[in-house]
Amino acid sequence: MALQKQYFIKVMNKNSQYFIQQDLQFHAKNPSNFGLLPNLDFASAQHNPSCGDSVMIGGKVENGKISHLCFQGSGCVISMAMASKLTQAAVGMSLQEIEQLDESYVEQILGLSLGLNRMKCGLLSIMALQSGAKILKI
Repeated sequence: MALQKQYFIKVMNKNSQYFIQQDLQFHAKNPSNFGLLPNLDFASAQHNPSCGDSVMIGGKVENGKISHLCFQGSGCVISMAMASKLTQAAVGMSLQEIEQLDESYVEQILGLSLGLNRMKCGLLSIMALQSGAKILKI
């Protein structure tokens, strides 16, 4: 019985990893909110010189909360999938909540743990969003 349970857990972990990879590939190839909107309240870009990824995040803010987000850029699956998912997940967040986003949020949104180099890719869109939020607070 214990052997069956171990096998089931191993199969579930493999299946989960497969679905996470498929989700990331989908977001990278078919990104949500790709392309900049007119009349943005902010737009901020970030570039990772070590790999060449670049992301620009633009947004609209109403009553101190993100009401719309969009992005454009190019890069690896991690950076593009994170930008796509972030433009969905961060809508409704306050500017203060945006400032608090960190590595743990990247892993939560992507559904997997990243090493140091890949974390830079995951953080790129968050850094662009946080820079935009700072512009609004000035």
